[in-house]
Amino acid sequence: MSELDSGVAKASLAAAQQVLDAQLATEGADAGRTGEDLFAVTSLLDSSVGLRRALTDPSRESSAKAEFVRRTFTGKIGTAAVETVAALASSRWTAGRDLSDATERLAVVAVVTQAERSGHLDALEDELFRFSRTIAGNAQLRDALADRTAPDANRASLVSRLLLDRAAPETVQLARRAAVSPRGMRAERLLEEWVEVVAARREQLVAHVVSATPLSETQRERLAASLSRQYGRAISVTVDVDPHLVGGLRVSIGDDVIDGSIATRIDEARRRLAG
Repeated sequence: MSELDSGVAKASLAAAQQVLDAQLATEGADAGRTGEDLFAVTSLLDSSVGLRRALTDPSRESSAKAEFVRRTFTGKIGTAAVETVAALASSRWTAGRDLSDATERLAVVAVVTQAERSGHLDALEDELFRFSRTIAGNAQLRDALADRTAPDANRASLVSRLLLDRAAPETVQLARRAAVSPRGMRAERLLEEWVEVVAARREQLVAHVVSATPLSETQRERLAASLSRQYGRAISVTVDVDPHLVGGLRVSIGDDVIDGSIATRIDEARRRLAG
């Protein structure tokens, strides 16, 4: 996975991650499944020069590339992954490899999101780091995972035997992927990079928003930007809809609760009247 250091790549990745976050915030979204879907697309991009060129061709309209993604992948992967890949295709890329790397990065982000929801985020960071060190310190294991002549199933099974029932499901999911498809890297080095993704997520605050009506993507972005300015840190917004609020929002960030709902104001007025 490249560092995605160029300004163009960073901006394109950030825009697609906003789409991914919004998709995963919808009711019933399966973040772990979305991660698997995005890993599958990464593998397809790696194996198909034609697909990479089609999705990074600067002469094609962004809307045309997004529509191509939807026609190609709808029904094969979940909606959240389709829309995320469509957002990636709509952006600018200076190299096809950058698109593949960004897709893989967002696959990891999706799995990390699932770990966060399951209460496994701290464990995921620790377990991925410890497993990367285990691989690095064990020549036999390192060589077994680096043996590209062995069937993928053998390497995946080896990881499962080592981690199953000893680590969070998301740790097993990412470790198996690193073993099966390290994309030109050693598995332990790839896991180290993914630890950085987990660490970045842990530093990001999550705002749980309850709204009387669904928020548009623009409204989500404005709210996230406003909260980020107030807290001085990146804020990820998840939204639930509760018609009982009547209007306004209730925002929870850690122990902080910002309640601007009409229902709460009505309740407060009733209490004051009751004396």
